[in-house]
Amino acid sequence: MTLVPFSDLARAAYCPRQLYYVRRDDERSVPPKARERIDLAFRYDELVDAPERVLRQLPLHRSPAAYRRNLDRLREREAYDSLVDPASERGFLSGKDCHGTVHKVLEPSGEPDDPDETEPSPPPIPTLVSSGEPPENGVWEPQAVRAVGLAKALAWEREREIERALVEYPAVGVVREVRLTLRKKAAYREALRAARAIDGPPPRVDDDRCNACDYAAECGTRRRSLRSLLG
Repeated sequence: MTLVPFSDLARAAYCPRQLYYVRRDDERSVPPKARERIDLAFRYDELVDAPERVLRQLPLHRSPAAYRRNLDRLREREAYDSLVDPASERGFLSGKDCHGTVHKVLEPSGEPDDPDETEPSPPPIPTLVSSGEPPENGVWEPQAVRAVGLAKALAWEREREIERALVEYPAVGVVREVRLTLRKKAAYREALRAARAIDGPPPRVDDDRCNACDYAAECGTRRRSLRSLLG
């Protein structure tokens, strides 16, 4: 069965008709400004103590002071060292159902409780880097679906269970966790089915999703097209 790109999973979760247009036009390029923001995820250790004049030159979604506070909080998290020094960067994953780029794979450190017993090391953690804004809590649903796809592909490659992934919002200085709950895995399977089922234009929607869709005018909705927040 054809493997589905991770980005297609997110679009199918957002709107299958949008995915139809993207496939038709073969347009999956990342805009230059979004690429600049994604690159910030590989500079945390440099930026956490950067002076304000340096931060003001970056494409941040926060003021320099707020951004520095967020990075200070991020530096206190257990995963920080792995985020700034991941086991791999911008790698390629290919699982049973989907494939594509994984921005980072973290290898958490951990020791067995009993040194005389052999226990598996903590599982690796894949991360998705977004150029956009996070919601007030958690992550956007399409990003959660994509994160689940990353975790499942990594689990397939490593032949072990992966229970969580991370979504980084480096232009904000925030990192959110995605647990592979039953609900999130169900949403992943639904998006996978939707992505595989597209062989013509899916039904049109006309709701708040259209405000963030670059294809709104072409699709025929009555809403104006704005740049997507999902980056």
